[in-house]
Amino acid sequence: METGDETRFDRGDETPERLKGQLSRLVGMTAAQLRRVAGDALGAVGARKDHFVVLASLAEFGPASQAALSDRTRIYKSDLVAVLNDLADGGWVRRAPDPDDRRRNVVTLTDSGERRLAELDRVLADVNERVMAPLDHDERRQLFALLGRVNAHLDTPPGRPGHA
Repeated sequence: METGDETRFDRGDETPERLKGQLSRLVGMTAAQLRRVAGDALGAVGARKDHFVVLASLAEFGPASQAALSDRTRIYKSDLVAVLNDLADGGWVRRAPDPDDRRRNVVTLTDSGERRLAELDRVLADVNERVMAPLDHDERRQLFALLGRVNAHLDTPPGRPGHA
């Protein structure tokens, strides 16, 4: 398990300068810290990231088969079963046979699930605020825009428009 000390980017004189200049290291360590902070906050209310992802997908796109939900959320089908079991046990989702194809289940968000999603939204908004605290409003917008551009660039195969 990662601790805060293991994910520190800069350990002062103990960190070689050439490491401090590696974007992949900085972004990777930032991502590790974000996962830890968000995971701890969600864990404090008995949730995990995948719970939020599934509830958010159902809220925005409506009921779905387990296969479609796996595709939407990028959660492996085998892992999704455990997530759905947790959510069903909490009363946040309902699984029922698909009326068009009884061999598969359709997953639906319940009213309780909508309330749970609102709770998780608040938890993650607090996480975002904590993480972004050193930045003002304009810097936050700029960071999101810049990261969006870098991700779009990296998602474009070489030789295609939009790739330098």
